[in-house]
Amino acid sequence: MEPVLSNIVAGLPLAAAAAEEEGGSFLVTPGLGLMIWTLLIFGVTFLILRKFAFPKIGEALDKRAATIRESIEAAEAQKEESDKMLAEYRQRLTEAREQADEIMAKARKTADTTTSEATAAGQLKREELVEAAKKDIEAETRRALDDLRKEVANLTILATEQVTRKSLDDAAHKELVEEALREVDFSALSGEGRNN
Repeated sequence: MEPVLSNIVAGLPLAAAAAEEEGGSFLVTPGLGLMIWTLLIFGVTFLILRKFAFPKIGEALDKRAATIRESIEAAEAQKEESDKMLAEYRQRLTEAREQADEIMAKARKTADTTTSEATAAGQLKREELVEAAKKDIEAETRRALDDLRKEVANLTILATEQVTRKSLDDAAHKELVEEALREVDFSALSGEGRNN
């Protein structure tokens, strides 16, 4: 086949020269021989390409198509996996938010309960302290009144002794003190008279 091709290629300049001698450019007005040789060369070239080049080109295109198909399938699989992971992440995020809301609600409830308990305990403690203070005040008032009665009794005895210039015996002394104490209004001193 090589000798045929070399003869064809060698014959082209001769055909071109012959066409020029006929009076014009062989490209503008091709001759019948040139057309036959061109078709013959095209046919031979086509057969050579079909036998040797086209199968390899087809294989390369098939490999490329297979590679592209595999890449697309891998990309789709990764997309599906990514979508699953995203859905799982969103679900976990939703669960985490719900748990956080529950924790916050429990914390608020505990804080409210603790505040209520502390307020109630404070109120109870205050009432206990007020009650204890009232008892202390009453005890101190009684003590002060007793001290005042004793002092009034002593002053009465002293005043009586000075007025009478004599000493009284125990019975007279006791009677005089009781009479003086009955005349003094101690209820006004203890605050009982103020309330009335």
